[in-house]
Amino acid sequence: MTFRQFAYRNVVRNSRIYGAFFMASFFSVAVFFIYSMLMFHPDIERGILGEVSLIGMVGAEIVLVLFTLFFLYYSMSAFLEARSHEFAILLHLGMEKRQMNRLVFLETMIIGSGSIIVGIIFGFSFSKFFFMIVREILHLEELPLYVSWEPFLLTIGVFTSAFVVISFISVYFTRERKLRDLIKGSDYLSSLATYSKIRAIYGVALILATYILAFVVGHTSFIELTLLIPFSATFGTYYFFSDSVPCFIDLARGKRKFYWRRYRLLSLAEQTHIMMDNVKMFFVVTMVSTLAFLAVGILATMSSYTIQYDRLNPLGLVYKGDVDNPYEREHINSLRLQLEDKGLSYQLSRFVVIKQTSSFTQNEVEVFRESDMNVLLSSYSYPLLNLAAGEAVFIPYSEDSLKKLKNRVVHTVLEENAIPITIDSVYPKIVFPGSIVSVNSIVISDEDFAKLIRPILDKDIRQPSYHLFTFVIPQWMETKEIGKEIASLETNLYFNKKDKFSPFYFENAGLNYSYILATYSLFTLVGVLVATVFLLAAGSFVYFKLHTSLEREKRKFDVLKRMGLTDGELKKLVNRHLFPQFFLPWGVAMMHSAFAFLMVQGILKDIANISIVKEVFFAFGFFVFIQVVYFYLIRWRYISHIRS
Repeated sequence: MTFRQFAYRNVVRNSRIYGAFFMASFFSVAVFFIYSMLMFHPDIERGILGEVSLIGMVGAEIVLVLFTLFFLYYSMSAFLEARSHEFAILLHLGMEKRQMNRLVFLETMIIGSGSIIVGIIFGFSFSKFFFMIVREILHLEELPLYVSWEPFLLTIGVFTSAFVVISFISVYFTRERKLRDLIKGSDYLSSLATYSKIRAIYGVALILATYILAFVVGHTSFIELTLLIPFSATFGTYYFFSDSVPCFIDLARGKRKFYWRRYRLLSLAEQTHIMMDNVKMFFVVTMVSTLAFLAVGILATMSSYTIQYDRLNPLGLVYKGDVDNPYEREHINSLRLQLEDKGLSYQLSRFVVIKQTSSFTQNEVEVFRESDMNVLLSSYSYPLLNLAAGEAVFIPYSEDSLKKLKNRVVHTVLEENAIPITIDSVYPKIVFPGSIVSVNSIVISDEDFAKLIRPILDKDIRQPSYHLFTFVIPQWMETKEIGKEIASLETNLYFNKKDKFSPFYFENAGLNYSYILATYSLFTLVGVLVATVFLLAAGSFVYFKLHTSLEREKRKFDVLKRMGLTDGELKKLVNRHLFPQFFLPWGVAMMHSAFAFLMVQGILKDIANISIVKEVFFAFGFFVFIQVVYFYLIRWRYISHIRS
């Protein structure tokens, strides 16, 4: 028998041990191949994603490869650990370390080659089904299956390189252990584990500091503090599992009334060794699960914004310019002609907005005329204003402002022209996008507006008054081609002029929405892919670790059964044994993600006034359901192995 035949028969003989590693490798290859098929699809490059750089998709592939490399290395190391007894026997019989390394390399490449072939076949078989899903997500007319050498070559090249790297890393970076330690197997690690009370305090303190920082960032303007959060969360999580949890368990074991109970005695004694032996695994599962939750959180944010975009941006086109803007007449006529050529109905409103100083706040306030505002309100079919001299209403810039200004009464004077007014209400509808009006905008009667002769006294204000043109377009989603040359001119003027100010500002809701929708579609594909791989990997880490210590656990439960352990008691002990390994990392990950989402929610409230609470709760509920199902599947397999 040749050395290669020996390596092949080793793989076949250890199929039960290497089966899970093969499944993990095959799944990684299949996901990567399907995503490569999408990335190289000609219709995607020419379609809606063509407006957004494909750098995002390439970046997702890189993240997937790096994570898969780590994931496969971890699973490979776990199964090499499971075969420590076999390696000890081979070394005892005279096998050299160099031959052992070659054996592991050949076995890894045999499994890797098989997983690449099967993964590509499986991935190509399901590509059509995946394209059907993508077609619905991206609202494409068709997304046919195609055949190209690029996805095949990329997948084979990437994963062949990955398995070569994994085989070398697994062999040369595994710590040197003596023959007697290899014979002990995983028992070798239990004797080395210790914890520090100081690090235990550090772990809890760093995690609490992370949550406080997230809360502060979400409710203040100290965005710079977000740079500290990843570091404190990472170190805090590691110390929490390496020292804090074992310390808590040790404290619980010191309480005799609590500890000396039937199942508690066995489960707490066992949990100490589990926590100490699996620190890295718990840390990795927690951080990976947190990344998966955050990926879904990004999707929830994008989804909320796209759903609420119409409400937050009620106008189809907006043109805002200086009073002496030389392009005004030409641009407005151009926009009207383009809308008429496309057969889009619209209603145009023109505003003259004058800035004044409020005696109440000593800040500038933008003043709109009642008759101008009523033209726009009639376009919306909203209630019209009817203001007397000296009366005014606030213009809401967000939904929060509606609540804040609803019951507020302000008596002020427009100082430059000495006009006293009373603002005792806010218009009950959002009529302008938040990017157009300032936070201090009001509507006054035509009689008072005619008295605004003197401009604002503050010389630093660039636009003492300006003209505003609004287009209410029922079919605003079809306007993405309208006014592109105006937007291009605005960009050129901004970069060419020394004072960095353009004499006009143009906003096209349809064009902006097309970019947002394309970006959301891209993030949906990337986020779903990353979250799925991360979540499956997180559960697989736990499964691999359980699998490596299966023989030891089986011997332990055999002893307990001989002592009279019933089948029902066996299930209870297994639950207490597996539950912390599955749900403690996920619980910590959910806490991390919850505070991260609170921070994001606070920031979004200030920037875009959107809420992601419902989407996040739905995502968390779905993840909990997936994890519970996965827990019971692993529990069923674990109990069947223990009983056999």
